[in-house]
Amino acid sequence: MTELDQPTTLTLRSIAPSVYLPAMVYEIGNGATAPVIALTALHLGASPSAAGFMVALLGVGQVLGDIPASAVADRIGDRHAMVLAAGLATVGLLGCFLAPNLLVLGLALLLIGSANSTFYLARQSYLTEVAPVELRARALSTLGGSHRIGLFIGPFVGAAAISLTDLRAAYVVAMVTAVSAGVVLLVVPDVALPAGHPATVRGGVTSRKMLADHRRLFATLGLAILAVGAVRAARQTVLPLWAEHLGLGAERTSLIFGIAGAVDMALFYPAGKLMDRYGRLAVALPSMTILGAAMMALPLTSGAISLTVVAMVMSFGNGIGSGIMMTLGADAAPAVGRIKFLGIWRVLSDSGNAAGPVVMSVVASAATLAIGIVSIGSAGLLAAAALAAWVPRYSRFATPRAMAARRGAG
Repeated sequence: MTELDQPTTLTLRSIAPSVYLPAMVYEIGNGATAPVIALTALHLGASPSAAGFMVALLGVGQVLGDIPASAVADRIGDRHAMVLAAGLATVGLLGCFLAPNLLVLGLALLLIGSANSTFYLARQSYLTEVAPVELRARALSTLGGSHRIGLFIGPFVGAAAISLTDLRAAYVVAMVTAVSAGVVLLVVPDVALPAGHPATVRGGVTSRKMLADHRRLFATLGLAILAVGAVRAARQTVLPLWAEHLGLGAERTSLIFGIAGAVDMALFYPAGKLMDRYGRLAVALPSMTILGAAMMALPLTSGAISLTVVAMVMSFGNGIGSGIMMTLGADAAPAVGRIKFLGIWRVLSDSGNAAGPVVMSVVASAATLAIGIVSIGSAGLLAAAALAAWVPRYSRFATPRAMAARRGAG
């Protein structure tokens, strides 16, 4: 019997209360605060560029927190690490709420970013351990989907709170959701490891040794993942910039974002099912090809309708790739020291998320906005080529042929 044919004793429904519910609740808070961080900085006297830097500190904190997060989760366990992360996030959000100056706000945002890295890594590690191989992609893509749903709901909840009081009410919403996520984690137990499923071996492996032992993987497939993260993150930046270039107002731009977000959010489960059935490349290649090509076509749009169409195509490409980075990390991770491996993996993906908008902005400043958008879109096509070359080397579930062969062997 092969890995793909192991009896499945775990279902997505059985892990929803302990995995997807706290992830979605936690992410509602992030969605509520995302639109107000820059505004808070502006109210504290920051310039527009400094306000943008404050927003970037969340990503910086996440990158800086990935390796320490793996050490914490390795030592105290995934669930306890998530509860700790929820507590740290609450402290950071309180700092944002009370911040009298930019220094306090910046430190609070770094703390929230570090807490986010711990929360995300611990859930990914748990799912990688307990989900049967034939369900792995769906389990992880649904985790990505729960994040998307929370981020979609959050701005509406935050806007309602702000309308009743003031701007900083969004941080109160996020504090409530962080505490609520922690309570769910304390009250609802994790599903036990399925019978016969190998457990992660914790301790005994340092991040330095893990990096040295898998340096070829991180230098090849890891760079492809970095590029994927960069293109995906830049998608959130290029849309409002080009909408402003076209002279569209904030209301129409927000509507376009909402429509595109709905397309993205609806595709996480089909993405996971395709990966489990036909292999990882069946989703990874079309995802990055469509996203990259659509982004390159963005400067050809001339109005709200054409921009909406391209935005929906971009979201389709991004949506069908839901969970792909977590799934590839789970495929490549060893059982011994798995969480240390995933910590390094997340450093690469989070670094791409942080670098994508910066690279696009630098190119746009040196040339034009259109050239900046096309350059980051072309990186999506390069990422697709890199995935095609390296995913089969490091994932046993890369292609339809590999999946069929494993089933046939069973």
